[in-house]
Amino acid sequence: MKTRLIGTTMIAAALALAGCASSPGYGPGYGSTSSPGYGTPSSCYDCGTVTRIERTSDGKPNVAGPLLGGIVGAVAGKELARRNTDSEGRRNVATAGGAIAGAVAGNAIQNRTEGSGVHNVHVRMEDGRTVVLSQADLGGIREGSYVRVQDGRAWAR
Repeated sequence: MKTRLIGTTMIAAALALAGCASSPGYGPGYGSTSSPGYGTPSSCYDCGTVTRIERTSDGKPNVAGPLLGGIVGAVAGKELARRNTDSEGRRNVATAGGAIAGAVAGNAIQNRTEGSGVHNVHVRMEDGRTVVLSQADLGGIREGSYVRVQDGRAWAR
């Protein structure tokens, strides 16, 4: 009886081990040259994964938007006051108010349309290096994207 129990246990263990050895989805182990990885001939030297993206200011002051908006606002405020009141003081207040409102609106419009700023893209290369690239547009790149670094910028793959 003990021999039969030992034989059954050994057969079950052999089947379990055979099942583990032939499980689908497991590829070659660490150091194999058949899968891409560090130092293998099939790896991409210029490729990596984006780890972080920072948006920074380009250092240029926004002058054109507020200036043009202030001028347009002042002219609009003066014209509205000229049609609706005879008081010189009210016209001046309307002109100043229009200039301030126009400058604020012009600044907001410029910031939205211009997209002033540069993106610092941090890329962890396949060989372990970390590269930081500064580029104005991302071109669909986000954190976790697989990219190729070429010509001083990251390109989505």
